[in-house]
Amino acid sequence: MSSNSSAKQSARTLAHKSKVAPEYRVILWLAALGFFMQALDATIVNTALPSIAYSLNVDPLQMHNVVIAYVLMVAVFIPVSGWLADRFGIRNVYLAAITIFTVASLGCALSQTYSQLIIGRVFQGIGGAFLLPVGRLALLRILPRNQFLAAMSFISIPGLVGPLIGPTLGGFMVEYATWHWIFMINLPIGILGFILTCTHMPNVKLENLPRFDYFGFVYLIIMMVALTFGLERLSQGGWSIATVLAILALGVFAGLIYTWHAQRDLRAIFRPDLFTDIRFRIGILGNIFTRLGSASMPFIIPLMLQLAMGFSPLHAGLMLVPLVFGSILIKNFATKMIQRFGYYRVLVVNTILVGLGIMSFAWLDAHSNIYTQCLHLFAFGCVNSMQFTAMNTLTLKDLSKAQSANGNSLLSMVINVCMSMGVALVGVLLHLFEKIGVGQSTLWSFQQTFIILGAITILASLVFRQLRQFRLQDQNHPVS
Repeated sequence: MSSNSSAKQSARTLAHKSKVAPEYRVILWLAALGFFMQALDATIVNTALPSIAYSLNVDPLQMHNVVIAYVLMVAVFIPVSGWLADRFGIRNVYLAAITIFTVASLGCALSQTYSQLIIGRVFQGIGGAFLLPVGRLALLRILPRNQFLAAMSFISIPGLVGPLIGPTLGGFMVEYATWHWIFMINLPIGILGFILTCTHMPNVKLENLPRFDYFGFVYLIIMMVALTFGLERLSQGGWSIATVLAILALGVFAGLIYTWHAQRDLRAIFRPDLFTDIRFRIGILGNIFTRLGSASMPFIIPLMLQLAMGFSPLHAGLMLVPLVFGSILIKNFATKMIQRFGYYRVLVVNTILVGLGIMSFAWLDAHSNIYTQCLHLFAFGCVNSMQFTAMNTLTLKDLSKAQSANGNSLLSMVINVCMSMGVALVGVLLHLFEKIGVGQSTLWSFQQTFIILGAITILASLVFRQLRQFRLQDQNHPVS
């Protein structure tokens, strides 16, 4: 046999071994199911918010708390998810997560008041916080290492499908049934997941785990909740500025206390030595400031389309399909772009493009050609996805194996916190411009909000200018 044919045979053998073996297929589907439930629920509610508001007699512009409650709880409980799974067993924690998520979904569907819905969303977020991390941990602990990459590639698909169908499915259910069905859809999925977890998921756990950093966890909770709640109260009104500033100051103080604590406790959830890597530091800061403007777009766009431009829920949901399609399509080219131009050029230029793209929605016209509107949303989806891919890769690329899990958890927490704060910021801006623009249309408030969000995002490009010193190195070794 020639060396060329031997190489081909070896490649085929390696590809075959890297596939997930049949005995692990159910576990693979369970992890994918959990990821799908979380990804779907993060987007399906966005197009239904105006209908929910009218049903519960709430101002639609104040419905951001429905999104914040879910995303913030996901952020709060991500740091503890892995430790609990190792302590009490993967099956037990995954069962608890599915049960909490499914029962909370039922609670949301049965809500008769705005407060009941918020409570339901809080518990949905708690359950959702465990679905992806624990599902991913199950694959890592149970599958042979040579099958892990194929498994992770498979479960990433639901993470793309969920946001793709979520807004449209939510709009369809609201228009042709009632908003309650956007939560009821989780019940059969959750019941199926519960049964399969009981019958097929091993209860793998680790012995002699170090004590969990309870104090650090409490400091992080106070920081995340205070910062988000403080912004949220600015949008609601009724509280004095001094009280709101005190809440925000509490969040900042809790963050400083955690930093002091992490430097002294070896069991800290997130060790400060992560930030000795300057790319990680730049990546985290860039994520924070960029996502404050861009992460709220799936929330504010369908809200504007319905409240200010008169679109139906289904039409508003369909309008987001080009955006998500652009996000998926550009992922095939993101690595090539980084390899050709390096992180410095891609992130500095693309951050400005994302900011300008956000501003451009201030001139979105309800009476424009439908193809022009779709192209507009598609283009924004491309640059927005390019931004997230480049930022996330930059943040994690140089971490050691010992730091990678910790760094990934911190990045996941930052992403969700910034998403919740971004949505809260949208509420603040809409409330502010509604007061300032007395006599102006609702569309005017949305337009000014887009301009401010875009300006914040453009300013985030200054963070990535610190990468100038690495541009030659990144062009030689762009993606590790």
